[in-house]
Amino acid sequence: MQKNYETALFAGGCFWGVEHLMKDFPGIVDIVPGYTGGHVANPTYEQVCTHTTGHAETVKITFDPAQVSYETLVKGFMEIHDPTQTDGQGPDLGPQYRSEIFYTSPQQQQTALRVIDLLKQKGYPVVTKVTPAGPFYTAEEYHHKYYVRKGTEPYCHRRVKRF
Repeated sequence: MQKNYETALFAGGCFWGVEHLMKDFPGIVDIVPGYTGGHVANPTYEQVCTHTTGHAETVKITFDPAQVSYETLVKGFMEIHDPTQTDGQGPDLGPQYRSEIFYTSPQQQQTALRVIDLLKQKGYPVVTKVTPAGPFYTAEEYHHKYYVRKGTEPYCHRRVKRF
């Protein structure tokens, strides 16, 4: 029996931290760092760092909606990065570190906008963009499971209770 998995795409600073803090959510089948949102096909990390590709460091999450809702993932994403910081997270600055949700369906778009509205009602000046998903390019292997391999914790991501 094939599962009806869905995909979520989140950009919130360095993909190492987003991957590390989202990987243990229940229902996540796979999580992969990569690049999306730009105009260059098959970009390299070095190209993305030049700020000329338009891409954001992004994680692609494959999840089982029978175990975790997209809304839960969006709320979790909004609690593990600062959705009020433009083009960066902590000391990591640049457009590749922007806060953006790339939706794959109208339902995902509506959910993301609703969660952002909830945060704005709580007084957070959210700058997170909500954009249709385009091509996703998997990052180089040395970026995968970075903090697991290093045995350390993210330096520019941490959980902050917002919901």
